[in-house]
Amino acid sequence: MPPKAKADTAGYQKLKKDLSAGTPGQLYLLHGEETYLRDYYLGRLREKVLAGGLEEFNFHPIAAKDMSPHTLEEAIDCLPMMAERTLVQVTDFDLFKAGEKDREAYGKLLSQLPDYVCLVFVFDLVPFKMDARTKFSAVIKQAGTVVNFVRQDQGDLVDWVRRRFRALGKDIDSKLALDLIFLCGDLMTNLIGEIEKIGAYAKGVHITRQDIDAVATPQLDAVVFRMTDAIGEGKFEQAASVLGELYQMQEPPIKIMWSLGRQMRQLYSARLALEQGRGPSYVAALWGIKPYPAEKLVNSARRFTLGWCRKAVVRCGQVDLAMKSTGQDGQELLTGLLLELATPAAPKAARRY
Repeated sequence: MPPKAKADTAGYQKLKKDLSAGTPGQLYLLHGEETYLRDYYLGRLREKVLAGGLEEFNFHPIAAKDMSPHTLEEAIDCLPMMAERTLVQVTDFDLFKAGEKDREAYGKLLSQLPDYVCLVFVFDLVPFKMDARTKFSAVIKQAGTVVNFVRQDQGDLVDWVRRRFRALGKDIDSKLALDLIFLCGDLMTNLIGEIEKIGAYAKGVHITRQDIDAVATPQLDAVVFRMTDAIGEGKFEQAASVLGELYQMQEPPIKIMWSLGRQMRQLYSARLALEQGRGPSYVAALWGIKPYPAEKLVNSARRFTLGWCRKAVVRCGQVDLAMKSTGQDGQELLTGLLLELATPAAPKAARRY
């Protein structure tokens, strides 16, 4: 499969620039999976736009159920009180699914926003889907800024994790911050809670791996990676123990199977990359993952033969199908699959790269 394209972050950079200059624009559409970052910048927008005035008179929230061209026009027409600007916030209203007549009315309003208004559309539970080919989308692009809050780059995320720990009076080194991100996922929304838990638990100033392991909640993919890594090291008992942990966590077998199948496909692609003389950067681009997990994936792939990886992918597909179609016990199927995968993954004759 072709490498994944990077998300467009031009709108995000524009919003940061506007806020830094103290000149917020007139129209923003905020969306994306990094909700922590979205809420942070939404808060900064409110601070900048409503600074020095009476917020209760200058902030006009509109719920999706109350939204109409007339409601929006009324909010826009409200002049600022003892301030320079007003902020109109519309949450979870899908502009692009409005009727044709309403879209025309919205388009007219958005293209003629007065200077004192900052209008923000927040897409939280409603997915953002804009068809760039339509006239309405062209009006939005011309009038405002579409901001996609994507998962942050590895370097920026590590810096942020370290800053958050420092705010708690703790310190974590960069390598351990990477381990935490790998263990708990790379969404700030999830990480902030884990950081607070670890910070409250740790007795010393310096965060240790023991502190993380004691209280952090690992994501499913990280636990499955531990299991496959143990198989690669020939440690079947450890791999079985990890599978037992997943059962104790009450993870549905079908969900574990999905994660294991994905892990095996990634491992297979990493092994193929090694066979072709490629490294972690290629695997990272192929799967759209960060450098650190890609490096761990390639290092893990060195322990397996290409034939084993191919067989593992096939068997995962077969067991996944059996779970969905035969009614057999999911845990029994998974345990049986683990026994199969535990057969020598890297015979002595296997090449190492």
